[in-house]
Amino acid sequence: MSAPSGKNKASLVAFFLEWAEVKRWDVPAIHVQACHWLENCGDLAVLRCFRGFGKSTLLAVYNAWRYYRDPTHRILHQGADDQMAYKTSRDTQHVLRNHPWTTGMLPDRPGPVEQWWVEGSDDPRNASMFAKGITSTTTSSRADECQNDDVEVPKNISNPEAREKMRNRLGEQVHIMVPGAKQMFIGTPHTHDSLYDEQEKLGADCLTIRMFEREHRIEEAAKTRYGVPFVPDLVFFGIGKSARLLVAGVDYRNTQDGIEFAEPPMGLVDCYAGCAWPERFDHAELLKRRRKTRTINEWDSQYQLHSKPVGEQRLNPERMVAYNAEPVIRHANGETLLMLGDVRIVGCKARWDCSLGKIKSDASAVSVVFTDEVGRLYWHRAEAMTGELEEFDDDGRTLIGGQIKQLIDLLTPLQVPSITIETNGPGGFLVPIARKHLKRYGIAVTPDFERENKQQRILDAFEPPLSSGFLWAHVSVIDGPAGKQMADFDPMQRNQPDDYIDSAAGAIAATPVRVGKVIGQVSGNPNGKGREDWRPSAGVHEVELEA
Repeated sequence: MSAPSGKNKASLVAFFLEWAEVKRWDVPAIHVQACHWLENCGDLAVLRCFRGFGKSTLLAVYNAWRYYRDPTHRILHQGADDQMAYKTSRDTQHVLRNHPWTTGMLPDRPGPVEQWWVEGSDDPRNASMFAKGITSTTTSSRADECQNDDVEVPKNISNPEAREKMRNRLGEQVHIMVPGAKQMFIGTPHTHDSLYDEQEKLGADCLTIRMFEREHRIEEAAKTRYGVPFVPDLVFFGIGKSARLLVAGVDYRNTQDGIEFAEPPMGLVDCYAGCAWPERFDHAELLKRRRKTRTINEWDSQYQLHSKPVGEQRLNPERMVAYNAEPVIRHANGETLLMLGDVRIVGCKARWDCSLGKIKSDASAVSVVFTDEVGRLYWHRAEAMTGELEEFDDDGRTLIGGQIKQLIDLLTPLQVPSITIETNGPGGFLVPIARKHLKRYGIAVTPDFERENKQQRILDAFEPPLSSGFLWAHVSVIDGPAGKQMADFDPMQRNQPDDYIDSAAGAIAATPVRVGKVIGQVSGNPNGKGREDWRPSAGVHEVELEA
């Protein structure tokens, strides 16, 4: 087919199909869909596609088409590192040299891949293609388009500091882009706070192509019958080396409203339908990939494009049950009750892991954990105390601010009877200060010195209630820094942000022990506020003993 010319130059779909004919490719519908989207997407765009999709190959054809349509176009192409960026740069050159419609746009002899110019470029200072890794310096460049091809990879997002560094580099692109330039992100998510989600929240034009259109997971299939909202094409059991593709008519059968197993699988089961590229990813290929995938998070992120870390996540905040109620004191039958929604609270633990706010120090974190009559735990607050410990009025006696004042304002509305302060750090001298102020509100203060390994202590506290479904959390905890610390927690790392989950671990580990005693209005303290005793009692009984 001869090349269209002038204003009638071909679309990306036509350009790609012509190249596919040269390469003798069978073109799946999802590649046509992606080409159409790439040509028409907005100035901020995100393309998420599963592993094996061929996104970098597609991007090289797209780049060549850009130069075919406009040889003055300037692209900054960034990958996870320099070598990954050079691959797409080299592939773009290959398309330009061999596509029938771009003959003569590049010299036949190989040239540099970091930066190069096509025939017709009019900017001798800024190359047609400038290829660099995301952590490399690109200052003083100018671009009509900034591409980020798989910049989110495990080595770039292994911890919050690494993710912040990558985002700072991405921020530099704003100053490189000329007015009206396009910024594009292409890849698969590798972490819970994926930069692709971040761009989507900023209003990016998004196209997400998953391996399977429909999915349904049974976390622990301990029964024979389950509801499934579609008829599955594939049913997987497990992940990694033990993964199996269950056989219809042998291992299970489809029912009117779901699936029935020959016997309970006793493990994780995934049901899928609507494979995006069945010609390439048949059942045998999918099973091979499933068996070579180490964790279910890795499978979910790389093939179903859910924002999860690819490694094993020990503390998944999604396993906590969210709620949005506040505790309320009620009086019934001569008894004082503390209610959280329709649930009666029978115990409470609060823990403060104090910090003085020094550079690189932990947050001064306080966690409040309630428990109900059946042993469920409610992580109600995870907040940071900030500033000086005490701030007084001009009289030098009236407390008007500081961490202690913030603590009082946190604990008193929740009817918390006591708080434990970790004394490993600054908490050692904080205990008498806290006691002096909190006794006016009927709140006891208990010191605690931790000797156990912190990572193990956190795991021991969180994993049992998480696995049993007994850990609930207020939405403010899940959506705040505590939820992020859970998702990021790696027991193999010693220096990581863990102050919120450390304080909660201490409170959880201390439950269900009840401490404190009945305290009403404190005598001789007109400014103090009483706390009603809401904890259940066995009552008062008279006992007569034999002589």
